[in-house]
Amino acid sequence: MYIDIETINSLAKLVGSLAVLGGVVVAAYKYIERDKKQSELIKDIQQEQTMLCYGIRACLQGLVEQGCDGPVHDALDKLDKHLNQKAHKVDAA
Repeated sequence: MYIDIETINSLAKLVGSLAVLGGVVVAAYKYIERDKKQSELIKDIQQEQTMLCYGIRACLQGLVEQGCDGPVHDALDKLDKHLNQKAHKVDAA
């Protein structure tokens, strides 16, 4: 078999095309993995924020029970409203 310039050129095109396709596949894989990690991190942050909200609510409720007035009632009402809305929110996903 005789190897001429056209054969070398064709092989170079093939290798280049395979490299580009491989790069696209690797980039897509990295994107998907990064998205999974971010989703897990967001879930962890949401759980932590939920616990903080319930802790703050408990503190505000304790202040109300001790007889504090004014902004304590307002804050407790707003927090209860927020938690209720979040609890009944339907996820689109």
